[in-house]
Parts: sequence; structure tokens; C-alpha cells
Amino acid sequence: MRIPICLSENMEKTPSELGHRMPAEWELHDATWVAWPKNPETFPKSIIGKVEQAYCQIINGISQGEIAKILVDDEPSKNHAAKLLEKSGCRMENVQFKLIESCDVWARDYGPTFIVNRKAKSKSAVKWRFNAWGNKYTDLLFDNGTGKKIVEDSGVNYFEPDIVMEGGSIDVNGNGSLLTTRQCLLNKNRNPNLSQKEIKAYLQNFLGIDRIIWLNRGIEGDDTDGHVDDIARFVSKNKVLIASSNRGDEDGKVLLENYKILKNETDFEVIKLPMPNKLIDKHENRTLPASYANFYISNRAVLLPVFGDKADKDAIATLESLFGNRKIIPIPSKELVYGYGSVHCMTQQEPKI
Repeated sequence: MRIPICLSENMEKTPSELGHRMPAEWELHDATWVAWPKNPETFPKSIIGKVEQAYCQIINGISQGEIAKILVDDEPSKNHAAKLLEKSGCRMENVQFKLIESCDVWARDYGPTFIVNRKAKSKSAVKWRFNAWGNKYTDLLFDNGTGKKIVEDSGVNYFEPDIVMEGGSIDVNGNGSLLTTRQCLLNKNRNPNLSQKEIKAYLQNFLGIDRIIWLNRGIEGDDTDGHVDDIARFVSKNKVLIASSNRGDEDGKVLLENYKILKNETDFEVIKLPMPNKLIDKHENRTLPASYANFYISNRAVLLPVFGDKADKDAIATLESLFGNRKIIPIPSKELVYGYGSVHCMTQQEPKI
């Protein structure tokens, strides 16, 4: 069954038919896109200072091996960010500021998914439709346009399938396999008129993948309806990390179900990654989606969220054993997850051809 698709420039072939694929995150990047934090609903004045400190560490780690492309709303915002980054010791020659207005920082979800064609030595992008995680936050719908401006600024040809998709809902190994969750991709607040078979066809046509591993659900506190980048991540073509918890709560049950799916339905080596203790915002009585799986793989470093938890050391050791050629940089993330996201949610890679 051929799925109707909408392509830029009236192209008649899908990206997959043209030889494009989505590279794994550990493949080399030209750049990483991030948006400087400023939304007071996401990060109130009481924590924005620590959030900016974490951003300086994130961008510092990225800039050691690639360009950091930073979205800022205006010149005063640019000057403020540059001052903080310079003070933190960031490699400013690898920093580019982009005067692209945004509502919030979640570039992973509203930004484009970059794809490459190695034979043609070309790079393109897929611009999905962003509906603020099932229209939960209508004030953030503006960022669908922000994602369009990112891809236009990048200067690459892009494809526009008319479906809702967020970057944090998928993860690939660069060798034909993709991880996702039923809770998110099959949620009726995303694409209610599409079946699982039709969604699979879109992913195959636009990302050049052959196989989809459907996990069940995400962790408590995740307002994205179960993004996979909080629970499971590829770390090589044949290895996958899975968040694991010995707690007898709902998260423990959900993560065990996902572990069994990976063990029983795949031939990947499945490696357990600990979970921190449950992080609660006592002022608002809500669970925050704290997870070590929300790390980002840059060219020279792996940026790992940490939470001042006893499991931090085990998470660091696990990633060190898997990424011997990259430095593991712990990013204090208690304040980041206050906004319901973390390091991976805030970054979007632009691969190198």
C-alpha cells in the first residue's frame, strides 16, 4: 500500500526511494541546534539562572567538536547568552547565533529531522507537523513555524509529510531499525486518521528504515505521551540501552514490559540503565520525568543528565563503558526536568555528509 505524501518541490519519489536515511546520533555532525531558554512558564525566575548554567555546560560540550547553532529571539538575548558562554569557557568560534524566534526550548520535537544521502553526497530534512504534544500547550504551537525556519536557515532541501511527529518520539541505529512507543505514535491526539500500518509506512518512506520496534509506554511525569528518548536509546548498531527500575511502582512495571519486548522480539544486546529515584516537585505535587536515557551524543562528548542521585555514578559508568572515544559530561538537570524535559529534548543534530 502506497501512502499519500506531501513533498517539497513536487518531487515524485520519497526520501527513501531517493537513497536518504536518518543517521544514528553517534555518526558525525556538522552542527547541533538548540534554543536559548527564556520561557517563564517552563523555567521560572527562581531557577532560570541554574538552567542557563546547565545550558552553558551543554553548549560547551557540543562546541568542542562541532558547531552549536543557538536560537535567540533578538540582539539583547544574543548578547546575554554570548556573555554567559564566554564566561563559561565555551569555544565561541564554534558558536553561531540564529535570530529565529521561538516559544520554548524543545528543538528536538519541533525541529526538522535531518537525513543524508551518502551516495549523492547530499543532505535534506523532514519537517514534521508539530502540534504541541497533542495540543496540550496551545501557546507553544508557534514553534511549528520555528521548526520551519530552522530547516530554511539550514539551506537544505526538505520534505513535508503532513503528519504530526516529534523527534523525541523516535530513535534510530542508522542501520534500518527504529525505536518508538505505542503510547505516543498511536495516540489519537497526534494522527487520529492513520493506522499503525500507515504510520509505519511514513517512517519507512521518510527515514529510510526497515524495522520498527514498538515499546509500550513511557515513564510517569512525561507529558509527551511516552517519548522513547526517556526510556530506550540505541548506542550502536546492535546495542540498545533500556531504562530499568527495581521500584515496585508503575514505572517499574512499564520499564520491565519494555525490557521484555526488546529481549524477546529483537536480536540486539540489551543493556540496563538505572533510573534515579523519583523526582517530585513538592510545590505543584507533580512527578518530573527524570531519566538518564535523555542523554545527547555529540561529536566528542556524551551529555548526560544527572540529578544528585546515588544512581548518577552507575549511569556515568554505564555510558563510559559504551562510549570510550567520547567524554561523558554530567549535566545537572533537576532544574531542566522542572520544564518536563532534559538534554536530549533540547538538542537536534544536523549530520555531516
